[in-house]
Amino acid sequence: MSQFPKEQSAEGHFVRQSDAFKHWVLADQNARFAAESGRYHLYVSLACPWAHRIIILRKLKRLEKVIGMTVVDPIRDERGWAFRNGPGHSEDPINSFKFLSEAYLISDPNYSGRVTVPVLWDKKTETIVSNSDDDLMRMLNQEFNAFTDSSLDLYPPDRREEIDHLNQLIYETVNDGVYRAGFATTQKAYEESAYPIFNTLNALESRLGQKRFLFGGAPLETDWRLFVTLVRFDAVYHGHFKCNIRRIADYPHLFGYLRDLYQIDGVSQTVDFDHIKRHYYYTHEDINPTRIVPVGPEQDLMAPHERSRFSN
Repeated sequence: MSQFPKEQSAEGHFVRQSDAFKHWVLADQNARFAAESGRYHLYVSLACPWAHRIIILRKLKRLEKVIGMTVVDPIRDERGWAFRNGPGHSEDPINSFKFLSEAYLISDPNYSGRVTVPVLWDKKTETIVSNSDDDLMRMLNQEFNAFTDSSLDLYPPDRREEIDHLNQLIYETVNDGVYRAGFATTQKAYEESAYPIFNTLNALESRLGQKRFLFGGAPLETDWRLFVTLVRFDAVYHGHFKCNIRRIADYPHLFGYLRDLYQIDGVSQTVDFDHIKRHYYYTHEDINPTRIVPVGPEQDLMAPHERSRFSN
């Protein structure tokens, strides 16, 4: 039995579906989707790492008053992501959708794939602009600068080649790697995904022994792409997805790095371990048929991290 049968290979590998909506918001008033304040709305899950990246970007770029946001119920059933009132999630105030699938079918009546978050919705044309977290990170980073006082640039031109290269490695072996291990349905497929996770984590541990962040003294796009996996790792991926060679807490530099990122102003507010744990342990009934949600682990992400030894 597999979590997503349409995304499972005959050999037992999880093969993630492609993003369905890949339009762009541009800082060009003549564009089909022009950057405007109040025009766009995000549908997200606090449990999902892909959506979490966008929540962080919205926070760091100070775009909360520019782009609205609604959080779905972390418990997802066969009907998909739902809008319900509860702790940290709510009904849909924009379209009164009961399920996110309604947004997909309005945007494409023939859509038959899995409904995913994040989603950027255009209130003016009443359609999905994008469900690609990769693209949405870049849009929020650069296309709404006229509407924020933040000068933060997480994808600076002089680092883009390095960022793209490291993004690819981390995506394949860590971000998606934990899913490939967790959703594998054969021992071989699981092991082929599990070992590369730790090969990359070992390399990142060495890299972070020399730098505070992946590229030096300040976090860039890749750091936040990695953060959303690291912050879920010990609570979910280590046990639930059987990525259990080591915990992040067992890596001195990676764990310190995780705490550094978590302690940046506003970031801890975007992390909800209740949503995270209830989503994974309750929703993935094929992996956790009892649906028991673990009470741990204890981890102090506000503990200080020694920074003085870093020169860059």
